[in-house]
Amino acid sequence: MVDGERERRLARAFVDLADTLVDDYDVVELMHQMVDHCVALLGASAAGLLLADQNGALRVMAASSERSDLLEIFQLQTHEGPCLDCYDSGAQVVVDDLSLHRRRWPRFTAYAIEEGYRSVAALPMRLRADTVGTLNLFHEQPSQGAPDDLAVAQALADVATISILQQRAMRHRDVLVEQLQVALDSRVVIEQAKGVLSERLQIGLDDAFVRLRRYARSANLHLAAAARSLVDGELDERAVLGQ
Repeated sequence: MVDGERERRLARAFVDLADTLVDDYDVVELMHQMVDHCVALLGASAAGLLLADQNGALRVMAASSERSDLLEIFQLQTHEGPCLDCYDSGAQVVVDDLSLHRRRWPRFTAYAIEEGYRSVAALPMRLRADTVGTLNLFHEQPSQGAPDDLAVAQALADVATISILQQRAMRHRDVLVEQLQVALDSRVVIEQAKGVLSERLQIGLDDAFVRLRRYARSANLHLAAAARSLVDGELDERAVLGQ
């Protein structure tokens, strides 16, 4: 990507985040925009985003592909990996070559390498000392995370965190947890809708998700609302097929 194009895309990314500073916005779509921007801007092979639920446990909120989605889930199931360490410490965890960290995260490292990923950077989503999640970049080659790219990724994560917390009620931790829990619960119905579209239209899960997002945007609906309509049978999948 040439510098001029990259600068335009970077500006677009921060404009998208700034647009969330309104009374009502789709926090689920915001998270998916984040991972898409990271792949497009930073040369990451994939990206994922984890948020803490009301009990402080991390859950997958967004991923740029099904492959990275499964990798994030695997981390949570095995209770090991750089993204979990990042959340626990509130500090970046940057691994230039996963093959050198087999003893630190044996199961995660083996799975990640098997899936084709060789390096990872986990960045905290934080406000002061409070970490609410992590933004994670995966690369198919070692040592792909340039310092400038990591700085941009951290800035995106910081602005996204501020966007989530900007409402006045967000000054209170209990309300913050409630909003994040709603966003996390929305993921369940979105995953169900992806499965419905994939089965009925005989398309891949990634393609199904792209079409669902496009439909939600064109219909001016929150992503979770469009997914719920589809799962409940109120929305004909043919309406989504044209997106």
